[in-house]
Amino acid sequence: MSSLSPAQTAAQAAAQAAQAVKDAAQSLISGSTGSSLDVSSLVSALVKAKTAGPAATLQAQATSDSNQITALATLSASMSGLQTALAPFLNGNALSSFTATMSGDGITAKTGAGASAGSFQINPTQVAQAQTLTSGTFNTNDANAMGSGTLTISLGNSSGGATAKSFTVDVNGSNDSLQDIASAINSASNNPGIKAVVVTGVNGQSISLQSTATGAANTISIAVSGAGTSPLNNLAVSTGPGTDGTGASVINAGAANWTQTQAAQDAKLFVNGTLVTSSTNTISKAIPGVTLTLDPNNPKTIGGVQTLTIATDNNSVETDLSAFVTAYNAVIDQLNSLAAPNSTQTTGGGGLLLGDEMLNQIGAALGGIAGGKISSGGLQGTLASLGITFQTNTGGNPFAELQIDADPNGPSLDDVVANNPGIISALFNDTNGIAQQLNTALDSYTSTSGIIASRTNSLTDDIKSLGKQQDDLNDFAAQLTSQFNDQFTALNTLMAQAQSNTNFLNALFGTAQNPGSLNGK
Repeated sequence: MSSLSPAQTAAQAAAQAAQAVKDAAQSLISGSTGSSLDVSSLVSALVKAKTAGPAATLQAQATSDSNQITALATLSASMSGLQTALAPFLNGNALSSFTATMSGDGITAKTGAGASAGSFQINPTQVAQAQTLTSGTFNTNDANAMGSGTLTISLGNSSGGATAKSFTVDVNGSNDSLQDIASAINSASNNPGIKAVVVTGVNGQSISLQSTATGAANTISIAVSGAGTSPLNNLAVSTGPGTDGTGASVINAGAANWTQTQAAQDAKLFVNGTLVTSSTNTISKAIPGVTLTLDPNNPKTIGGVQTLTIATDNNSVETDLSAFVTAYNAVIDQLNSLAAPNSTQTTGGGGLLLGDEMLNQIGAALGGIAGGKISSGGLQGTLASLGITFQTNTGGNPFAELQIDADPNGPSLDDVVANNPGIISALFNDTNGIAQQLNTALDSYTSTSGIIASRTNSLTDDIKSLGKQQDDLNDFAAQLTSQFNDQFTALNTLMAQAQSNTNFLNALFGTAQNPGSLNGK
């Protein structure tokens, strides 16, 4: 990128064009002494002398505009990055992050929105299971030809107001093997969640049905119609929740032909002595903001009381604050780069937008918010109250960055997070907190109607205008070229004719070196 201003670039180009005119003028001198004019060079030099300065000005200004647009886009991107870093403080996640720790195995816990610190006694008594039913064994002949009829297969029962979901499978001579029936069940478009598989043993084949969903309500039943006395009738079965303390499913009808290899049942656990049930092994409504997951394959899940501890996640808070400082400094770095002072005192030195009032406005506003005092909930302080301070030596840059734990006489961020979280909540409150103020200010800069977009649009319009001016200048250069070509071509012809006449007269009347044809007679 050139260090010269558009005006300086234009002056340099004009000087170069003037020198080219001087060089081309030698053609006229040569023409006056008998040589022909170099019309092309002369015209090119004269046209360039007229247009080089304005063309250089237009190009230099367009380049400057383009560089400014790029710089503003980079500044805007850094501001968007700061807004991203502010998000946890705006949605409350940064100030409400908690860890969940179980004292034993087989249970995991995860915190989310709404969680709060506390301790809970968790005692699971059973895990949620999906029902599995296996039919009796069919000999080879029956397994290959089960007969004709309709199977109405349902998943679920009406307990607790639930509604069973069912679908039908029509069996006839084209699909009456046990394997055909299993395939038809699996491929049914309205199957609510039942898998079928044929098991082949030493005594024949059986069909096994399994619900894809856990929970006591997800029981499987089959009604058979139109099958007469065919083996298809033996597929009829009805199951539902049991009446014992577990609530596990039982076979109500068809037990002679079916075996329940795994009962459908809900997960059950006591939370601080209160019974909680769930159709799945993921329990999210027992404790606000906490999700518990029971591992059905871990024998330690059942049979003992575990302690769940919910505690403030100090690491998360520090990580969010550090990310905020890093993102804030990224914006300041961009501002300092664009507004860097001309320390070398050279022409064109310093930042691309040195002295620009917009940068001064943005830098002052962000610094004022980051360094301002906040009062909330009876507490007041600044970022320095958290161990976050402005750098004292900016190295000549106009805007100061933030630093963590740089003041040996001030508090440390670790100590504040661990021992005084209230001041963090106060400084980042959702009414007039630092994050709220910064986000509002950044919106005014980065929005489609903000000052950066307005400046970018103005620069874009200027580039379009410069392009139109360049087109007009090109047209003017073309007109000058045509005009000068006509004029100097005519002059060249006239000078050639004059030279021819001079040669004729010299030959006739003679010169100092030649007596001429008339004098020689």
